[in-house]
Amino acid sequence: MSGMGDGYVGTAQDAVRIRRLEKQREAERRKIQELKAKTASDKGQPGLLQFGSSTSEILETAFKKETVGLVTREEYVEKRVNIRNKFEEEEKEKLQKLQREEEELQLQKRRKRKIRGNSRLSFSDDFENGSDEDDENLEPRKLGRDKLGKDPTVETSFLPDSEREAEEQAERERLKKQWLREQEQIRSEPLQITYSYWDGTGHRRVIQARKGDRIGEFLRAVQQQLAPEFREIRTTSVENLLYVKEDLIIPHQHSFYELIVNKARGKSGPLFHFDVHEDVRTTADATIEKDESHAGKVVERHWYEKNKHIFPASRWEIYDPTKKWERYTIHGD
Repeated sequence: MSGMGDGYVGTAQDAVRIRRLEKQREAERRKIQELKAKTASDKGQPGLLQFGSSTSEILETAFKKETVGLVTREEYVEKRVNIRNKFEEEEKEKLQKLQREEEELQLQKRRKRKIRGNSRLSFSDDFENGSDEDDENLEPRKLGRDKLGKDPTVETSFLPDSEREAEEQAERERLKKQWLREQEQIRSEPLQITYSYWDGTGHRRVIQARKGDRIGEFLRAVQQQLAPEFREIRTTSVENLLYVKEDLIIPHQHSFYELIVNKARGKSGPLFHFDVHEDVRTTADATIEKDESHAGKVVERHWYEKNKHIFPASRWEIYDPTKKWERYTIHGD
């Protein structure tokens, strides 16, 4: 057996492994011999580029081949310049070729990524079939990719849309601010109120207030108006004054604006009219509610506690916004 001494002793597996290694070494020796033979043959062929040669060596070798024999100085310079130019042109062509190959490779990668990204679309087969579009055609597709696949005739308002929701939120905020400004203007509007100071008999007065004023603020203004004339008003506090409108005692924290906006109803008439007027009709019609407004009453709390069992105080009760009065009554409950 080749490569094995006569005294070798080993297993069959060792013999197989040794033969495999010998075959590998023999194949490597053949490759080295072929490479040497090819290098030797390339040295005698025309051309500027040779394996293992530097730029200066290539130029010198080519120049020596072109300047065999005697030449003039001008021919010497001209040939050397021509050889250098030729070498530079070949290098430039080689570089351009490499750049074109690199660009083509990048273009193929972009197409593959685009195919993977649009594989769910029905027209993605156009890319798989080898479309040779250039970069100028690819850019518009890239810019419009987000809109592909949408049908403008389909109703999509029920779907989530962050841009639409942001616009709607901004519009709601704008309308809210506008409404608040309008309501603030309404609250600041003047309001003329006709009332009667009630101590068993009525003393009718008129006072100016604002629609946004609360009942407590209104009663403070009433106290200042009545104090010079009624000694008991001068000595009492605002908390001991009551405002009674349409047989309902309106708590101090409510405002005229609330009564007007909610079109609140009392037992004997509307709570959102603060003047005095009667319903004048030429013919009676029971199907149409009477449009009458009565002057509100300002009374002291101790007078009400002493006379609440006597008419008209017997009809009075605390105003409750949740309680609805379907019809107006003048007498009784």
